[in-house]
Amino acid sequence: MAQQMGNQPLIVLSDDSQRTSGRDAQSMNITAGKAVAESVRTTLGPKGMDKMLVDSSGGVVVTNDGVTILKEMDIEHPAANMIVEVAQTQEEEVADGTTSAVVVAGELLKQAEELLDQDIHATTLAQGYRQAAEKAKEVLDEIAIDVDAEDTDVLTQIAATAMTGKGAENARDVLAELVVDAVQAVADEDGIDTENVKVEKVVGGATAESELIEGVIVDKERVHDNMPYFAEDANVALLDGALEVKETEIDAEVNVTDPDQLQQFLDQEESQLEEMVQQIKDVGADVVFVGSGIDDMAQHFLAQEGIIAVRRAKDSDLSRLARATGGSVVSSVDDLDEDDLGFAGSVAQKDIGGDQRIFVEDVEEAKSVTLILRGGTEHVVDEVERAIDDSMGVVRVTLEDGKVLPGGGAPEIELALALRDFADSVGGREQLAVEAFADALEVNPRTLAENAGLDSIDSLVELRSQHDGGATAAGLDAYTGDVIDMEAEGVVEPLRVKTQAIESATEAAVMILRIDDVIAAGDLSGGQVDGDDGGDDEMPPGGGGMGGMGGMGGMGGMGGAM
Repeated sequence: MAQQMGNQPLIVLSDDSQRTSGRDAQSMNITAGKAVAESVRTTLGPKGMDKMLVDSSGGVVVTNDGVTILKEMDIEHPAANMIVEVAQTQEEEVADGTTSAVVVAGELLKQAEELLDQDIHATTLAQGYRQAAEKAKEVLDEIAIDVDAEDTDVLTQIAATAMTGKGAENARDVLAELVVDAVQAVADEDGIDTENVKVEKVVGGATAESELIEGVIVDKERVHDNMPYFAEDANVALLDGALEVKETEIDAEVNVTDPDQLQQFLDQEESQLEEMVQQIKDVGADVVFVGSGIDDMAQHFLAQEGIIAVRRAKDSDLSRLARATGGSVVSSVDDLDEDDLGFAGSVAQKDIGGDQRIFVEDVEEAKSVTLILRGGTEHVVDEVERAIDDSMGVVRVTLEDGKVLPGGGAPEIELALALRDFADSVGGREQLAVEAFADALEVNPRTLAENAGLDSIDSLVELRSQHDGGATAAGLDAYTGDVIDMEAEGVVEPLRVKTQAIESATEAAVMILRIDDVIAAGDLSGGQVDGDDGGDDEMPPGGGGMGGMGGMGGMGGMGGAM
C-alpha cells in the first residue's frame, strides 16, 4: 500500500501484508458469520440432528449442543469467531439457547447483506437493529408468563424442554425431576450456584437409572484397609492441611551420635502423630477428610481408633462437604473443635461403576447434592451431562427471574408481528432495518419446521394467522406438524434465554456490519492493550503478516474443519 507524497511514495503497509476494504471486507465477514450459523442450524429443535466432531488425534465428540460444536470446531476466521462468542455468552448467562442465538445472528447478517446491496449504509442498519432489539425486549416482557418458585410442575416442564432434542431425551421426564430437585436443594438466600450440584458420570446402565444423592460423593477411597467401610450418624472433620509431622521452616541438620538418639528422634515423631490422631478422636470425629497427605503412621493410628480417613480431597470437595454436613474447614488439627464438625447420617465406601467412592449421605437440608448420571457408553453419558447442564441453567434462571415464555417458535412470531407494526413508526431508512430484523427472527420457527421435515412456508403461514388472531402461545409441534398452544402443552423456556439471545446476536451482527476494513496486524497481544506499560514492545517490521488474525482462513470462508 503506497501513497504518493511529492515524488516519493510513502510505504504504509509491507508488500506481503493483506488488506481487504469496503464492500469486500463487509461481504467476507458476513459470509463467514453466515457459515457459522449454517453449521449449527440443523441441530435446532426436537428433531434436530447431531454433529460428530473428530480431532487430529482421533478423539470423538457427538453432540447436539450448539456451544460445544462451535467450541470444538477449528474456526480461524476472526468474524466467524465473533459469532462463536455469541454462543459462549449465551452459555455463560443462561446455559441454553446457544444454537438459537447463533442462528439469529447469522440471519441478521443475511438480511443486512440484502439491504447493503440496496446502498443502505451499515450505520443506518446498526441503528435500526438496535432500536428493533430494544422494542423486542419490551414485547417479550409483556407476553412473559409469571411462574411461582414453588411450582415444581412448571419447573419440571422447563427442565424437560431444555433437554428435548438432545441425547437425554429418552429419559427426560426422570432427569427433569432430578434436575429440579437438585437446583431447589442448593438454592439459598445468596442465590443459586449450580456448582454445588456435582455431576458424577457412570458408564453402564440406562440413562433412566440416573439418581440424585442428597449429599456428596468424593472420588476417593479410605486410606487404610483396616478402617471401617461404614460410619452411621457420623461426625465429620474437614482439614485442608496435612496429617504429617511438621517440617522445619529452614533447612536444618540434625547430628545423631548414637542409635538411641535416632530412636528417640523417631519416637518423638511418632508421638506427635499419635497426639494429632488423639485430638481428632477427643473432638468426637468419626470421619476425617484431609486436603493434603496423611503420614503412614497416622493412618495406622486412625485405623486403630476406627476413624475413616480420606486424603488429598479436592478443595471443591471440601467446600461441598462443608455445605452438605454443616461443618467448617479448618487448617490444622490444633484448630479443630466440636463446633467445626459436620454431621452425616451415613458415610460409606461403595462401588459405583467399578470404582470405589466415599458417599456422604443422609444430611439435613443438604445444600450440596450429587447427580449420578448413567448411560450405555461414554459418548452417551457425556451428552447427557451437557443436556443436564443446560437444564440446570434454565431452572436456575427461572427461579431467579420468575418469568417464562412459550416455546415452539411462538415468541419469535409474536415479535415479528409486533416489530412490523413498530417499523411504521420508525422514520427514515432505519424502518427497513427494523423490518429486516422482524424477518430475521422468523428463522427460528422456519428452521424448526425444516428440521422436522415439514413445509416451512405452510407452518409459518399457519403460525402467523393464529398469532394475528391473538393466540400469543401458538407454536409449532415438531412431531405432528400442528400449530398448538405451547403453554397448555407445557413447552416453556425462561424469558432470559430469549432476551439474552436477541441481545448478544444483535450486538455481534452490528459489530460485524460496522467493519469496513480488515488489515494485517502485528502482535495484537503486545503493547499497552493488556495494561502493561508497553515500554519495549515494538511492532515487528511489516506488521508481522497476518499475526493477530489467526491465519484468516485464506481471507475467505471458514478455516479449518468447517
